[in-house]
Parts: sequence; structure tokens; C-alpha cells
Amino acid sequence: MGQNNENFFLGRQPILNRKQEIVGYELLFRATTVNRAEFESCSQASTSVITSALSNFGLQEVLGGKFGFINVYLGLFLSELLELLPIRQSVLELLETIELDDHVAERCRELRKLGFKLALDDHVYSPEYHEIYSAVDYIKIDILETSPERLPEIVRKLRQWPLKLLAEKVETFEQFETCAALGFDYFQGYFFERPVVLNKKRFDVSSRAMLTLLQQLTMDAPPEELEQTFKENPSLSYNLLRLVNSVALGMREKIKTLRHAILMLGTNHLRRWIQLSLFSGNDSRGIDNPLLEMAAVRGRLMETLVLQKLQHASSSEQSEEAFMTGILSLLDVLFETPMDEIISNLNLNEEICAALLDRSGRLGELLLLAEKLEVTDFDAVTPLLERCGITLDELLTAQLEAFNWRSGIIAH
Repeated sequence: MGQNNENFFLGRQPILNRKQEIVGYELLFRATTVNRAEFESCSQASTSVITSALSNFGLQEVLGGKFGFINVYLGLFLSELLELLPIRQSVLELLETIELDDHVAERCRELRKLGFKLALDDHVYSPEYHEIYSAVDYIKIDILETSPERLPEIVRKLRQWPLKLLAEKVETFEQFETCAALGFDYFQGYFFERPVVLNKKRFDVSSRAMLTLLQQLTMDAPPEELEQTFKENPSLSYNLLRLVNSVALGMREKIKTLRHAILMLGTNHLRRWIQLSLFSGNDSRGIDNPLLEMAAVRGRLMETLVLQKLQHASSSEQSEEAFMTGILSLLDVLFETPMDEIISNLNLNEEICAALLDRSGRLGELLLLAEKLEVTDFDAVTPLLERCGITLDELLTAQLEAFNWRSGIIAH
């Protein structure tokens, strides 16, 4: 990745539908040279940062086939630079600082003809905006800034237009349920990352088996031990054979035995498949499960940051530990079980345990960095980068690698 003309932070927040599947991301760019207040009041910063971002990498890679919601200030909104964006995947968010007059409504219609979708960000309903409501596709409503008493009426009024409503700052599952009941179509916020209650959801058989396999792989168990665990879990065995036969291209014959499948796949591939399968499990959302996406990105980001620093033989073990830490860090949410209880079922080394339990040590700091990036807390990211000895270019390269990494092994 070349040196940027202007350094910037990149954030990516998931946007979910009513089934809690990922349908898009809001992309947030922030220049590192300015503070938040100055950045938000200065349209030039936005234009130059987005141009810099576009010239450094393709947004398609960051979006992975999903919609990208991108904040635009008035200067950028009126600019031809917008045509650098991947048009069919882009939703332009008009920030609340833009005055929604006839001129803006006309520009919205122009951009829609080109193929863009448009959204009003942090919008407050008013009859004076009726003209613009017929020219946009989404309206984003900050549910923390809107009184709950007024929400039903606002939703009812906006339903006169064929636009989609997106609830922002949805931080609890109760808020998600309330907004879904009111008729919101999309949701942004971290409600999916917080269990409703820690009520110790029972591990189902295949999840317990996968944790057993993960432990066996961590301890370098021989193939016959792994084979025995598979034999005791028929559904897991079926998925393993299906996986191996789908990735073993060019093979003349189907692989029929578990032992052969384990040897064909190799322990690294097998470990990765299990780590990611824990999240897709019996979940109908599959690879659109936001927890799976978040865990995979955490793991891959941490692994890449370790690999960038280590160019020798021991790096594979250290980078694997980093990946494992990122993946496991969301298991307590997935199983609604305290982390110390999950760790007691796995024979992990002290460094991984310390990272997972209290974010301490080298891996703990990397995990904290990944978590702060997820919630776009860029003010907390800066000191963490210094502590970890990571440059902004290294971070952006690793983020791009992590976002772009779509493991074929979870798509089958």
C-alpha cells in the first residue's frame, strides 16, 4: 500500500436487516491530523479523506458485496468525485448539516438516475421536507436523540413514502425489538454483540464437539483422536466430508473416510474451519451472521498485524495465537456463558487467557485495538497503535486484508 497523501482512519459499522443479517456497512473515514470537532465542521476534510481512501484501495474489497453507506458533506455531494465510488453499492448519506432545499432535492434525483441510493442521516421528521422524501431511499433516525413517545408517529408519517427506515444507535436487544415492532427496516448499533441475559444457553452437541476438536488441535492430538471425535458427531462428520470434497478440486474420486478427509484438509485448515463454524453452527444467517463477521475480522486483523512484525519461523505459531484470540473473544456472547467458563473447557496458554479475560498482555492490546476499531473509537485507537508499535499504514493494510478475507471454508 503506497504512502497516503493524507493519513486517515477507516471504520466499518454493520447495518442489519430484521433477521439480524448483515446487509451493508457504514464506512467512516477520519483524518488523523484533525480533531473530531474540526473534522466534522470542515467539508474539505471529508472530500480529501474520501478521495485519498478511494485512490488507495477499492471500496468493493471493504464492502465484500454489501452496500456501503458513506457520509457526504455538501461540497462532496455536489462534486463529480462521487462518480469514483462503486455506484451500485453506494448509499450516500446526507449529513444533517446539509440544508434540504429544492436544489438538494434536484441533485438527489440526478444521483439516483446515475444509480446511487440516498439516505438522510440523523434525520428529524418535518412536513417542510416532503419534497426531499420522494427523492431519497433511506432515512436514518437516531433513536437515542428521538423521544420514544414520538417514534411511532414519526414512523407512521414517513411510511407515506416508499423509503426504508434505519434505526441508529440500537445498543440493546430490547431496543432492536421495539424498533422492529414499530416497523423499522434496518438497524445499526451493537445490540447483537450483547447477550440478552447471561442465562447460560446450553451448548448444543455440535458446539461442544467443536470445542473438543479445537482443544485437541491446540494440543496437537494425533489424527485418530480427531477421527474419534468426528465419529461421535455424525452431523459434524457430514459437514467435514462436504467441505473437503468441495475444496479438493481436481480430485478424481470423492473422499469417503474421515481419516482421509482430516489428512487432506490439514490441521491448520481444520482448525480455522472449526473456529468459524462455531459461529455459523445451526444459525440460519450463515455467513451473514454479524458475530461471525466480527469474529473473523478480529482474528484476521490480529493475525495480519502479528505477521507484519515477524518475518521468521516462529511467526506462524504467534500469528495463529492472535487469530485464535480474535475468534474466541466473542464466544461468551455466542453462548451466553461467562468467558472464564468457556476458557476452562479449552487448554489455552496463559497469554491467550489473559487477553480474553482482561485484555492484558501483547495479545490483549491487539484485541482491544480490534474492538476499538469496530466501534470507530478512533481517539482510543491512536495510543493503542503507539503501544503496539503499529503504524497507520500497517493498520490500514491489515484492515483491508481482514475485510477482504472471505474464507471459502465458511461459504460451503
